[in-house]
Amino acid sequence: MPYTRDHPSARYRVLLELYRRMHLEGETRLGIPPEQTFPGSSLAAHIARIKRLIDATGARTILDYGAGKGTQYRPQKIIVDGRHVADGIAEYWDVDEVRCFDPGYAPHSAPPQERFDGVVCTDVLEHCPEEDLSWILDEIFSYAGSFVYLNVACFPARKHLPNGENAHATVRPPEWWRELVGAHATTLWELHAAHRLEGQPVEAVFTSASTSASTRSQAP
Repeated sequence: MPYTRDHPSARYRVLLELYRRMHLEGETRLGIPPEQTFPGSSLAAHIARIKRLIDATGARTILDYGAGKGTQYRPQKIIVDGRHVADGIAEYWDVDEVRCFDPGYAPHSAPPQERFDGVVCTDVLEHCPEEDLSWILDEIFSYAGSFVYLNVACFPARKHLPNGENAHATVRPPEWWRELVGAHATTLWELHAAHRLEGQPVEAVFTSASTSASTRSQAP
């Protein structure tokens, strides 16, 4: 029987409990306190790219799937290309609503019941068991009316789970992720896959309109 949100794999259930624990206790191996463990800060590098999708599609509502604690949406100076452009991400995106969903963090753990114009999912999929990715991607696309923006890391994480395992449960090359996303996509999508090339951090970029990746360097 294929796995689903209501019936995920046993490993998914184990990992979910470990992430719930980390949200409460922090990452003890690295000495990261709870409030700084999965706060949602990984979104920052992607907000300008997401805005381009929002502007192109006219999106007004956004779901952050795997948002962590959601602190990325608190009031803050948004600096793009050296300019102060807004005092919060939602203002910068010029959208009516941003909803946070994260099953590992109690305040955001209730699955949404409605659809959104766009869904963003950064630094999430690689934390999920490979056997559950099909239903997770189906769920992500089921929430999206206009676009999906995805980011994954294709290498082990710095963080470790309380049981000693690396936090990245699924480590696969960029092309593998492209094929998986393409097989489940139902609307416009963009995938950024961070990986290493000759020891240097680079990013493969795939879109629903592309047949191959574009590659760009990343700051260390």
